Amino acid sequence: MMDREKLLQRIIINPKVMTGKPIIKGTRLSVQYILNLLANGYTVDEILKEYEGLTKDDINACLVYASETIENTTYMPLAEAI
Repeated sequence: MMDREKLLQRIIINPKVMTGKPIIKGTRLSVQYILNLLANGYTVDEILKEYEGLTKDDINACLVYASETIENTTYMPLAEAI
């Protein structure tokens, strides 16, 4: 398996592509789209079969990107539950 840094290099953000959403380099597939497929029960193999040229490393890169994004986010409660 690739290290995290190499995986993250597979994800790019370009304001001219997909309105600046993070995408898999060389595609128009957003990280959000791939994560949504996984969240809705699609397997990695099903995704790879549907999108030729996509690799397991691309899907792992989406997961690493999401993990890094959440890790670097500050959460603040909007209001305390009464």
